[in-house]
Amino acid sequence: MSWTFGGALGRTFGRPMGPFEFSTLSSVMTSAVGSLWDEPRIPHPPNRVWRDWVLVGALVPMAALEGIFRDDVVWRPIALMLGVGLTCTLLWRRTQPLAAVAVTFGALIVVDAAALIADAGPVGLNTMAYVLLLPYALFRWGSGREAVAGLVLILATAVLAIAADATGLGEAVFGAALLLFPAALGASVRYRATYRLQELDQVKLREREQLARELHDTVAHHVSAIAIRAQAGRVVEASDPGAAVDALTVIEAEASRTLAEMRVIVAALRVGNAVSGEPDLGRQRGVADIERLARTVGDSPRVDIELSGDFSHLQPSIGAAIYRLAQESITNAVRHARFATRIKVSVIGEDDCVRLTVADDGAAGQAGRSQRGYGLVGMTERATLLGGTLEAGPTRDSGWMVNAVLPRAGSVR
Repeated sequence: MSWTFGGALGRTFGRPMGPFEFSTLSSVMTSAVGSLWDEPRIPHPPNRVWRDWVLVGALVPMAALEGIFRDDVVWRPIALMLGVGLTCTLLWRRTQPLAAVAVTFGALIVVDAAALIADAGPVGLNTMAYVLLLPYALFRWGSGREAVAGLVLILATAVLAIAADATGLGEAVFGAALLLFPAALGASVRYRATYRLQELDQVKLREREQLARELHDTVAHHVSAIAIRAQAGRVVEASDPGAAVDALTVIEAEASRTLAEMRVIVAALRVGNAVSGEPDLGRQRGVADIERLARTVGDSPRVDIELSGDFSHLQPSIGAAIYRLAQESITNAVRHARFATRIKVSVIGEDDCVRLTVADDGAAGQAGRSQRGYGLVGMTERATLLGGTLEAGPTRDSGWMVNAVLPRAGSVR
């Protein structure tokens, strides 16, 4: 049986299909069906919004007017009840997609079957084209099991509608495609949205990994200082007890800093394993290295860097984060700021925080720049992990601005 079916399918595409090819195709189809069956619901689907009420409010009078004044309506009272009553299912199409499909297409199956038996012709209104929104919502928001169950009802409705009204093969194929196209569109949009969320998660994981690597260098420095001070304290304990006390004070301070950095590392890696990659073995950059970024860009656009305030006693993780945020902001401005001639970078060291501002004078109307990549996602993730904030968006006149505020000592979120 499998060879006969495989040969027929192969001849459809121009050549016979062998047993191995058919077995592979069957495995792929089985895997695809299994993946669809196990697909969970999309969490937190959008609830009813004002557009849904406007849609239903517009469809109800349209269906009523068509049901009353159209001359060729079959079973007018029933058609009017279907056209007006089923509009309410649109309000639950995202939160309860299978229920909306079951009520709507179940009612259509019953009415179409009765009309087919009575040879009364197709029953319904042109306004009921709104039912095409339900297959889209089912495959966009429902689970795999709900999609399969709803697809059975949709196909049954299509078969009855074709049997009652189709006049030829072309019209039958067009009607079935018209009914199934919204389902395919919903599945496509769902896939794109899920893929984008996965990419965002990967960006966040990479940023957490990079931050953990930088903090590892800081922790190693603190631990080395603790070990050296402890050894020095033991050496001078007998001859100079005061020096031993000083060593203990330094050890206490270094241990506190180490513990704080370790908490940030744990927070950065808590969501899961880091993404694999080659470690960055270069020296950890800081605020003092930001001025060198202007040399990497060149003369177009010009990069002006201004450092002001106090940057002493700044946690290495905060300095490295300020450098990374400035580097990423400058890179984004160079790549995406159209007709930009100047990029201004300002870093201000205040008593309790460090403020970074990066602004360019590119052309206006670039509000979509944040959608071109995932740089802002990683930047925001890094600032949040260190207890700070980051905001980015178009300026009033033109260009783009990034504002980041990080606490001097850092904190864990």
